[in-house]
Amino acid sequence: MSICPLDWRYGSNEMRNIFSRESIIRYRIKVEIALLYALKKYNYVTDNDIKKVEEASENIDLQKIDEIESKVGHDVMAMTIWLAEKVGDSGRYIHFGATSYDIVDTAYALMFRDALKILKDKLIIILDKLVHLAIKYEDTIMIGRTHGQHALPITFGFKIANYIYEISRSLERIIDTEKRLLKIKFSGAVGTMAAWGEKGLEIEKSVSQYLDLPPHEIATQVAPRDGFAEIISDLSILGSQLDRFALEIRELMRPEIRELSEGVGNRVGSSTMPHKENPVTAEKISGLSRVLRGLCITELENIPLWHERDLTNSSSERIVLSHAFLIIDEMLDSLKDLLENLIVYPDKMKANLNISNGLIMAESLMINLTLKGLPRHKAHELSMKLSREAEKEGKTLLDMAIKDDEITKYLTKDELFNILNPENYLGETKQLISRAITYYNSIKEAYVLKAQNQK
Repeated sequence: MSICPLDWRYGSNEMRNIFSRESIIRYRIKVEIALLYALKKYNYVTDNDIKKVEEASENIDLQKIDEIESKVGHDVMAMTIWLAEKVGDSGRYIHFGATSYDIVDTAYALMFRDALKILKDKLIIILDKLVHLAIKYEDTIMIGRTHGQHALPITFGFKIANYIYEISRSLERIIDTEKRLLKIKFSGAVGTMAAWGEKGLEIEKSVSQYLDLPPHEIATQVAPRDGFAEIISDLSILGSQLDRFALEIRELMRPEIRELSEGVGNRVGSSTMPHKENPVTAEKISGLSRVLRGLCITELENIPLWHERDLTNSSSERIVLSHAFLIIDEMLDSLKDLLENLIVYPDKMKANLNISNGLIMAESLMINLTLKGLPRHKAHELSMKLSREAEKEGKTLLDMAIKDDEITKYLTKDELFNILNPENYLGETKQLISRAITYYNSIKEAYVLKAQNQK
């Protein structure tokens, strides 16, 4: 019986497979095998012994492992007993000198590496789609809003470019965190390597080379949990950025605004109101982000363990780690689908721009009055007075400005037409869009180049 929605509703099969019960055991056995290869250098085991273990691990017997765990009360011990019994004398040195969290934390590092590869690749796809939108709509004028109110004109491409920059920073953040997170912990019971004597550092080095992951410089019985907390924090930040974008879609999709639409054709909006087109994909992203942020707190709590370790992190991490990766995976897939179906309404953007009868150009009026010689604070006072009167009388700011004697002392009618035209007040929009895209491309190129070198 399936209870958790992550089992059947959220997350890709690719990500779910990494955190499945059988897969976790496979990752752990891979670490045990890495240890056997290290021990082979000291003639503890032979190639034939390792081959038998590798062959035995191809068919995981979860039921048998569970039966053993019910007797011994220890999941890693149950796995090693099952594996050792299955290969007879060739299993004599399985887990030799290791502590459980040498296996668990090193397996986590392998799982994180694979899971983050999935997330980074999806982020690249999403960011490429956002770049396409930013370029396509770099000249599509719309209203910029602050406090939910009309502020100044921007372009839709400029709006999208801000998300390119923010989400790129999450890609960069994840890549940077990997330096501290993707490390093996292989140093025995309290981290001193005592069980391996003078061979400890060499055994660690061998395991490190086999798994292609560097070791922690020093550890207790467990890998430092700051790295775990850091990646969950990174994913939570990313989730909040996706939430912000989703909220943008939800707001701009409202019928009274209608500048965007999720655009999924025959999807049912309501079980009782046939006309409704709800932003359900965006709302799912926002809803899942709340769960993700909550998981961040739990992993921060796992940093302060007692002395060389206690077990308080173990139970919570069984939930936090898999859930965090599957939730952000679902959010990324949802955003990808949303972007593929997104409908943009440039005409509605332009219509909404004109709702305020040009009041959004009051800053431009103030700036130009100041440039003509009126003190800035006086220009602000005059522009605000004129804006209030225009709003009260239902007239445009241009109409009011042309008729105002104080204004016309400084600006001609033609100048007013020019400075109160939203198309002429977009500043460095195109250059800023280009700068955001360049920032992303530099991160993408470094990531792609690193991936190619690793191959």
